[in-house]
Amino acid sequence: MHKRLKKIILLCGDISVLYASLYLTLLVRYAKQPSADTWALHIIPFSWAFFFWLIIFYISDLYNLHYAVNNSKFFNITFRAVTIAGGLSAVFFYVNPNIHIAPKTNLVIYLILFTILFILWRRLFNRALLSKMTKENVAVIGYDPNVQEIIDTLRDQPHLGYNIKLIVSSRIPRGGNDEITVTEKIFGLKETIIKQNISTIIFAANPHQSPELRKTMFACLPLKIDFVGLPGFYEHLTGKIPIEAISQMWFLENLNEGSKKWFNTIKRVYDLFFAFSILVITAPFWPLIGIIIKLESRGPIFYYSRRAGLNGGFKLVKFRTMREENNQRTLTTADDPRVTVFGSFLRKTRIDEIPQMLNILVGHMSFVGPRPERPEFISKLKKEIPFYEERLLTKPGLTGWDQVSGEYHSPTHEDTLKKLQYDLYYVKNRSVYLDLSIILKTIATVLKRGGV
Repeated sequence: MHKRLKKIILLCGDISVLYASLYLTLLVRYAKQPSADTWALHIIPFSWAFFFWLIIFYISDLYNLHYAVNNSKFFNITFRAVTIAGGLSAVFFYVNPNIHIAPKTNLVIYLILFTILFILWRRLFNRALLSKMTKENVAVIGYDPNVQEIIDTLRDQPHLGYNIKLIVSSRIPRGGNDEITVTEKIFGLKETIIKQNISTIIFAANPHQSPELRKTMFACLPLKIDFVGLPGFYEHLTGKIPIEAISQMWFLENLNEGSKKWFNTIKRVYDLFFAFSILVITAPFWPLIGIIIKLESRGPIFYYSRRAGLNGGFKLVKFRTMREENNQRTLTTADDPRVTVFGSFLRKTRIDEIPQMLNILVGHMSFVGPRPERPEFISKLKKEIPFYEERLLTKPGLTGWDQVSGEYHSPTHEDTLKKLQYDLYYVKNRSVYLDLSIILKTIATVLKRGGV
């Protein structure tokens, strides 16, 4: 099954469990089959609550197939999400005067029954993911570090549904990959593919360079095998773009900027709407924030920094979070002594970034996109990292795909490369759906950092 289909099955199963739990709750609460009137009284308000439950599940990563295993992290995420959803449901029912039920007992029974059914359903789904029937046997033509990363990922997360059975290369190191059949012979490869029951072949090596390989692969067409390039499979599996495996042609073949015109228009509309709304809501608190910043340390209330954008440079504005004394404007480090106590709070809650709504309003930035970088860093990094400047093909954002990846990235060369992999994934795949996904996950990240 493809990743999207698996997520759709998960969503449909969760919706079924939500409504089945409601039916069982009414059955247990009233010790009889719920009447049509009782069901009608409950189903509409609960349906509104369920809509927000699903959003909470999404931003809690319960639809992330990388976590779709029965381990402690999955159970912690589940209990946290159900607790938050239950608390919000209680508030929803008791503060809304138009709802003619006050399901105090019903809600407690519902939370217990739903948690039990949800875990049973997810265990069933996870067991299906781990079963051999859902596995796709994969062969890889060629070998490089990206292939090894794919091998390690699939070994650690077998529920993703792929099983690398065969690698055609003379360069693969023997240590740690003994369970994979390795060959460098093209002769007889079709028979090996049939014997291994291969359903997908990944090209990590260029088939144009070997007429014998092209001929063998062409002979495999009747086997109904999927042929995919390494960049596409790697992207599908990790949510990143393998920088070392792409060329200028990858950008020409994949970006399709002409098809993004409607998206860019829609994106600009919701950027303006949300930026203006946030400014109006937070404006009364700006004087208080400014006073606290001034009382804690000497210096201006706002911090300005020159950043590179889609249409040239601009001045990014934030609330100041660092002391001005002996500040050389170097990159921030963990537990940076320059950060003030109140500044640390502003950073954790991302309140320091609220003034960037002004950057969004004037069109320098968007809510979602690669984080804006200083021009001098871009000038340096584009000489060291291939295609670094191509992250500027879209507006920089307040948050981005990299920020919700779940990984912490330091300013090191290796982590900067990883950030670029996530940024290019966004540049290629940006859409209203992906933007909404990033915004929801950013909200969850902010709440976690703030201790909520």
